[in-house]
Amino acid sequence: MEGGKRAARGPLKGMSPVVYLGAATLMVAMLLLGTLVSGETARLLADLREQINPFLAWYYVGLVAFILAFVLWLGVGRYKNVRLGGDLEQPEFTLIPWLAMLFAAGTGVGLLFWSVAEPILHLGDNPLVEAAGTPEAATAALRLTFFHWGLSAWSVFAVVALSLAYFAYRQGLPLTLRSALHPLLGHRIHGTAGHLVDIFAVLATVFGVATTLGFGAQQMETGLSELLGIERSQALQLAIIAAVTLAATASVASGVRRGVRRLSELNLWLAVLLLVLFLVLGPTWQLFGYLLQAGGDYFQNLISRSFWTGMDGHRDWHTEWTVFYWGWWIAWSPFVGMFIARISRGRTLREFVFGVLLLPAVFNFLWIAALGGTAIDLEMNDTVAIAGAVQQDVTVALYRTIEALTSVEALATGTAVLATLLIAIFFITSADSGTLVINTIMAYGDPSPPLRHRIAWGLGIGVLTAVLVVGGGTQTLQDAVIAAALPFSFIMLLMMAGVLKGLREERFAPREGIKHHLPEEPWTGVDTETATWRAHEEERL
Repeated sequence: MEGGKRAARGPLKGMSPVVYLGAATLMVAMLLLGTLVSGETARLLADLREQINPFLAWYYVGLVAFILAFVLWLGVGRYKNVRLGGDLEQPEFTLIPWLAMLFAAGTGVGLLFWSVAEPILHLGDNPLVEAAGTPEAATAALRLTFFHWGLSAWSVFAVVALSLAYFAYRQGLPLTLRSALHPLLGHRIHGTAGHLVDIFAVLATVFGVATTLGFGAQQMETGLSELLGIERSQALQLAIIAAVTLAATASVASGVRRGVRRLSELNLWLAVLLLVLFLVLGPTWQLFGYLLQAGGDYFQNLISRSFWTGMDGHRDWHTEWTVFYWGWWIAWSPFVGMFIARISRGRTLREFVFGVLLLPAVFNFLWIAALGGTAIDLEMNDTVAIAGAVQQDVTVALYRTIEALTSVEALATGTAVLATLLIAIFFITSADSGTLVINTIMAYGDPSPPLRHRIAWGLGIGVLTAVLVVGGGTQTLQDAVIAAALPFSFIMLLMMAGVLKGLREERFAPREGIKHHLPEEPWTGVDTETATWRAHEEERL
């Protein structure tokens, strides 16, 4: 094996056999359970979630609050000028492509799904106000949606991404989850403990991506039904999953710099166009009023809300919304974190933290205020009964809002087509980014894993998504992602401890980079096995 860890020949050439076979075995087991005993699997996942919910209600809350504080400290504290790479490296990607890929790989599909539905649902029922459908309830609904899609969510992605990028680019370890534990485990990251960490990361990523694809398939099914009059059915959902899986597999086969980057940039500009349409066609000044007031309330109450566990009589609401979201972000964090690390080489911790944490969150706030605020305004002025439709089916929220946005049929249709296209591309970029991340982990940090394995796992994730949709739909997907997130959350705590220990040996890093990569200074604390791995990598590259 190359470097002692990747197979040098055979069907698994270029991959870590233990991680690959371990993850593949567990994934096949889930496919069999979902296919042969789908009803029992759905009930098992539901029962498991019911049993662990009282624990998660405080554990996830405390964990995410701590992660947010930790990430902010890294961005403003004594290590803020440490660079993710050599001291004089410059970022690999310029700002706009970097932000485009951040947004596309992050919360894109889910945000389109929930940016209208969640505020409308909170307008009728939220723990902050008693009277539903009032101006106070409207502001509270947007504030709660900001909370679920804001700084807390992106801090979960940021801490994993930063851990991976620091140890890969600063200390020359493989770009994989196990490397973040090197200060704690030493050479044992190359053994059983490291294999288990990477297998857990692969499974969490698989279920996180599958959940997103499940939501995206439902939203695209609604879009095609609204635009083309196609009857909605499970068969249509499966056809959408198959088509997007093939497109995503083709994209990931072309690599980050071609397929993934270009699709991400296209996505960003289409998203900006849809946002501008809502701002222009909707109640423009009302939307900016919502943004400022709900945003101000969000920042003013961020600390207290971050520690809220629903013990004031709202435990069911807290479990259905906040606990699910925190589990979803944790399950997504290996995938999004690895992808962000892959595109963030050369940035200082300060640039990284505020780029990953602040800019996507602010864009999310503007997006939610524009789309969700428009829906709330239409509902409260009795222009269209969006809430009733959303109660029946959350996927229609976006299209009912677009229908009521303008009386010009051609403009409404064009906006709906744009939204559906955006959903499709978000769908594809989430799938191809997730597939690339999974293969990078299994290839022991190789950012360009073998093509055949990228194709195989891209197709495999599509099949798993289809099985989960057939086996129980959205609820089974939610239960699966909550269960997958729990074991990885413990690994995240160890990763933060590893980063802290690694940073203690840092000296001041220059703030400015230069336009070419200089050789990194060797890290003196590397064990023999890691040094051997680095030597093999340098020879291979």
